[in-house]
Amino acid sequence: MEKRLRLAGYASILVLPLVFTTGCSSSKTADTGNATVEQASTAASTMPASTQLPQPPDAKKVPKELTTHGDTRIDNYYWMNQREDPEVIAYLNAENKYTEQVMADTEDLQQKLYQEIVGRIKQKDESVPFKDDGYWYYTRYEEGKEYPIYARKKGTLSAPEEVMVNANERAQGLSYYAAAGMDVSPNNKLLAFGEDTVSRRKYTIRFKDLSTGKMLPDRILNTTGSAVWANDNKTVYYTMKDPALRSYKIFKHTLGTPASQDKEVYHEADETFSTFVYKTKSDKYIIIGSGSTLSNEYRYLDANNPNGTFKVIQPRERGLEYSVDQFGDKFYIVTNKDGATNFKLMQTPISKPGKENWKDVIPHREDVLLEGIEIFKDYLALQERKNGLAQIRIKKWNDPKTDYYIDFGEEAYTAYISTNPDFDSKTLRYEYSSLTTPNSTYDYNMETKQQELMKRQEVVGDFNPENYEAKRIYATAEDGTRIPISLVYKKGIKLDGSNPTLQYAYGSYGYSTNPGFSSVRLSLLDRGWVYAIAHIRGGQEMGRKWYEEGKMMKKKNTFTDFIDASEYLIEQGYTNPDKLFAMGGSAGGLLMGAVVNMRPELYKGVIAAVPFVDVVTTMLDTSIPLTTGEFDEWGNPAEKASYDYMLSYSPYDNVKEQAYPNMLVTTGLHDSQVQYWEPAKWVAKLRDMKTDNNLLLLQTNMEAGHGGASGRFERYKETALEYAFLLSLLDKNQ
Repeated sequence: MEKRLRLAGYASILVLPLVFTTGCSSSKTADTGNATVEQASTAASTMPASTQLPQPPDAKKVPKELTTHGDTRIDNYYWMNQREDPEVIAYLNAENKYTEQVMADTEDLQQKLYQEIVGRIKQKDESVPFKDDGYWYYTRYEEGKEYPIYARKKGTLSAPEEVMVNANERAQGLSYYAAAGMDVSPNNKLLAFGEDTVSRRKYTIRFKDLSTGKMLPDRILNTTGSAVWANDNKTVYYTMKDPALRSYKIFKHTLGTPASQDKEVYHEADETFSTFVYKTKSDKYIIIGSGSTLSNEYRYLDANNPNGTFKVIQPRERGLEYSVDQFGDKFYIVTNKDGATNFKLMQTPISKPGKENWKDVIPHREDVLLEGIEIFKDYLALQERKNGLAQIRIKKWNDPKTDYYIDFGEEAYTAYISTNPDFDSKTLRYEYSSLTTPNSTYDYNMETKQQELMKRQEVVGDFNPENYEAKRIYATAEDGTRIPISLVYKKGIKLDGSNPTLQYAYGSYGYSTNPGFSSVRLSLLDRGWVYAIAHIRGGQEMGRKWYEEGKMMKKKNTFTDFIDASEYLIEQGYTNPDKLFAMGGSAGGLLMGAVVNMRPELYKGVIAAVPFVDVVTTMLDTSIPLTTGEFDEWGNPAEKASYDYMLSYSPYDNVKEQAYPNMLVTTGLHDSQVQYWEPAKWVAKLRDMKTDNNLLLLQTNMEAGHGGASGRFERYKETALEYAFLLSLLDKNQ
């Protein structure tokens, strides 16, 4: 399911920072000669500047009464939700112009930061190839090019290269481009892939004959971008999106026929569920899944019989979560059945897949979260999490004594099972990084326990991991809970409260923020900054209960955990309120909005990227993408108890007359996860009510969506703006 969270985005050879970057890199201006944008009478800023700052835009007020459960809210900026309204576009452009003017004194710094960041990236780069059905597949970048080339070689790596998709060519003339899928037919002759040219995550599936290099005429619009091949090499299954961008139908397409003739295979009528389709690793079954926050349902079909009927594995039950893979004559099921809060692994005969036949393979453990599995012919690899850290466990099917964990040897790190399509292999490929170790790809022999480093991300320049230190500390929350904080900084800092510190967190959907490496972040660390990841409740770092304690009617734990982590960083001498900065994006932007309402004096500056801040109004509008599927995450405000609780923390509804920190807010006009009008309205209301003279900037990418600019270099212009904003707020030369 798509949620309001950050996308991983690109191929594994490009490691992105643990920050959101969704600003506007263009400098468009607009005719603002209308009533939408007026000039405020006064404006000032704490930002050092050599010239008088311009006056910020002042959005017009059009009171809109919103009444629910007898409670009436007045929304003066409700009018901003009309994406095509010229007044709305004029206002957004005026805010962009204001940001450009305010940040003009940092243009040289932005350029310097951009060159630093891009200069660390290996221009000509290539992923580690993986083998699948006789071909080696990989992604590579050419020097100076923004987009990847998806390619393969037959038999050996010395064979001639076959370019499947050159995204640089496909992106020509487009302001945004993203490719997805790269699904090859069982006979290795045909390719299905998705293309998004708007950044709304509505992909058109295209087909290519790999033997001739020619594109086929088939086009399938409004999909998730992936296609699943039946074993006849002519039938594909795909997922269609509804007007609210919910994945709601599975269709079957036969190559060479119009998409209008495609057959609907499954319709997910429940608006709180989304649907998807995939193929088992053995290539024997096609699986259709449906999922909501608290429930799943799967059905299966023999991949050799695309005209057959899908059969349900286990009908949905509220509170029963499960996922499905297959080996031999059994389905293997990761589930929370029988109160397995942290999930367990079970198996069931394919001939009798109902839950009454499920039997334990890996029992539930109170201190270990089972996140997923990877099945091989002779081995089973398990992705687990304990004490906030990822673990990879190896078991041998026919030898119970072979059961061990891979040792990673660092205090704070991330490790995860990577691409392993070869069912017969004894080699597990996994990815590893830490706050000081660049992303590394390993091939691990599960039989001999020997591993080979296949590639480590090259950081161009004089980077030496020995110059940096990473550690994990624990803050104590107001209810006594220990909150992990991962830290990285350049060695030699003093705990005298003088270090500028950027504190990041997400804290929603059970999404764990792993302490991974970022070459981008070096531009802060090398200037003496501390980077802190607060592993707050609402994520899943400490197990499933960690998530349960930070959602629904316990959501405020997420916010108070972040604040308690901030206070602990100050108490321990890492920083002080005049040098502490906070950052979060999407649902993490909600976090930013909540903490600046609750404890604005703790932070010198805040970056809220694509922030989900108008919680109540959004969750009352089921036409907005993602809303219906998230009632079990936030609550359904159609119910009064949920309405009252959500209203008590919704950032937009709780803006008040008080001083706020310096703030940079970013959004994308075409954002499909958090609509642009939420941050736009929020900034307008903050401008009207805040009592300080601190900076408040809104930057809208007028051409992109939730993930920001496309291309591996262009996005870093946005990062450079964010970092320049932070650095300029420190009264020192950088």
